[in-house]
Amino acid sequence: MTVPDRRPASIDELATGLAGHRYLADRGLVTALHLALQLGRPLLLEGDAGVGKTEAAKVVAELLDVPLLRLQCYEGIDVGQALYEWDYPRQLLHLRAMEAAGGDLATAEADLYAERFLLERPLLRAVRAGTRAVLLIDEIDRADDEFEAFLLEFLADFQVSIPELGTITATGPPVVVLTSNRTRELHEALRRRCLYHWIEHPSLEREAEIIRLRAPEVPVVLARRVAEVVSRLRGLDLFKPPGVAESIDWARVLALLGVEDVDVDVATDTLGAVVKEHDDTVRVRGVLAEVLDG
Repeated sequence: MTVPDRRPASIDELATGLAGHRYLADRGLVTALHLALQLGRPLLLEGDAGVGKTEAAKVVAELLDVPLLRLQCYEGIDVGQALYEWDYPRQLLHLRAMEAAGGDLATAEADLYAERFLLERPLLRAVRAGTRAVLLIDEIDRADDEFEAFLLEFLADFQVSIPELGTITATGPPVVVLTSNRTRELHEALRRRCLYHWIEHPSLEREAEIIRLRAPEVPVVLARRVAEVVSRLRGLDLFKPPGVAESIDWARVLALLGVEDVDVDVATDTLGAVVKEHDDTVRVRGVLAEVLDG
């Protein structure tokens, strides 16, 4: 049975769909997502931590009603952890069971590389899903140069060669979103492979809207007040500026405490909901009164 294509036909339709899934994106981001969907090109999203890069991929998967296949990158990640591995413990048990039963070991060894012993990782699952998946390659900047080079080749043809099983090729490219916090510069070849968009922190008005959308229990006035204060905190050149997720968390905390406004005492007591680094906390506490007064 053919699965209907749920990709929005226009930028406006996509914006409406994202908003319906509680994700407010500016026109530039919506346009980049629309082009990635229509052209079948990977989309590289960069920006400070907490601006909604990962969430964008999650919401697109929800909107398209397809699985989100997430590959979380980290230092030292290798091809096996991203692509596939063989289940060696089960293979060994299979051999021992066949030996104990007096079975033909040659036949048992031939079965070792059957599909049932294959552990699929996100990239192989994405190839097999084709257009019916969103592949999120999260924080690609944390991986090393060798893995980035492999990924560049993978994105070129969306196929996987497994010596024991042959070559598996996607029937069509999955939707691919890569994210980077710019902890290191990515190679130009990878950037050229992708469409690109830098996600800025939202404007004060949009951030207040996002808070209300994600935390409807927060009063309108409090949501705006939190957005104002967080915007000023980002202007302090902190080591880890608070993202939108921290704004939402802080607003929820304040609403839970029944707070109607943010004063120095309340901000001091709840600062851990919005500032998550010790040196930043020390700095903010020293200027908290000025930040709150604007």
